[in-house]
Amino acid sequence: MIETIVFDIGETLTRDDHYWASWADWLDIPRHTVSALVGAVVTQGRDNTEALRILRPGIDIAAEHHAREAAGRGEQLDEADLYPDVRPVLAGLRKMGIRVIVVGNQTEKAGTLLRSLDLPADLVATSAEWGVAKPDPLFFQRVLQESGAAAHETVYVGDHPVNDVFPAKAAGLRVAHIRRGPWGNWWGDDPDVTAAADWSIHSLTDLTGIVNE
Repeated sequence: MIETIVFDIGETLTRDDHYWASWADWLDIPRHTVSALVGAVVTQGRDNTEALRILRPGIDIAAEHHAREAAGRGEQLDEADLYPDVRPVLAGLRKMGIRVIVVGNQTEKAGTLLRSLDLPADLVATSAEWGVAKPDPLFFQRVLQESGAAAHETVYVGDHPVNDVFPAKAAGLRVAHIRRGPWGNWWGDDPDVTAAADWSIHSLTDLTGIVNE
């Protein structure tokens, strides 16, 4: 029986195209170039910020992040960044009695922005607010603390093999790998990913059927 579903944020609930477009504009690089290089590093299993280091060797990403914020060109997140299935599915799950938690590797500001969207969720948090980030096992220990249910009654939904699928499974949670975004699509048929995930889904709407199994 499933009691709690925990959702990753980037490319699970929110689209990252605006995020990377804003970096391209800040660095004065064509958006297509940044997008293509993000895709390239994803296929190599590298962190997607490596795309910025390819374009700007030696870049201090943290310093640039702070500079963007100071210039009023920092993180933004609004309704347009949500995938269209997010609100109806989260609301539907809560009506079914499922506890809904949203948490991923994001900044404190991202947490504030997400909460301002008033998502139908019991908890919205970020790794920066928790002080621990995926794939650290302590992150998933915190997930289970917040779940209020046993590990086998908790499902973690995410797109990233290394940050979501493998560590969530190692923590004893059940895992739904969502095949969207660069990571989810490219690694969707990887044998290690398919072996670790309990379900492979193309849309959050698939979760309703999983809960009813």
